[in-house]
Amino acid sequence: MARKRHSDEEALKILREIEAHLHDGSDVVSACRKAGISDKTYYYWRKKFGGLGRPQLSEMKALKKENERLKKIVADLQLNKLILKESLDHLKPRA
Repeated sequence: MARKRHSDEEALKILREIEAHLHDGSDVVSACRKAGISDKTYYYWRKKFGGLGRPQLSEMKALKKENERLKKIVADLQLNKLILKESLDHLKPRA
């Protein structure tokens, strides 16, 4: 059976549907079956998206993107620092 990749927004929507089924008295396995996902996927998504709403989800995505950008900048700066340090060691006269 082919696996379907759900976007974060779709996962959030499915979680809300399952929560509605659970409040109606259904158990987790049957609610997940109605939604078309496994209970393992449900628990993973619940751990990942817990009490997030759409605004928090988009904010989390933006923060992850910004974090990746900053990590790249730090890596570049560390590389530049290392190169300058090595070139300085070669330029120093040895006694």
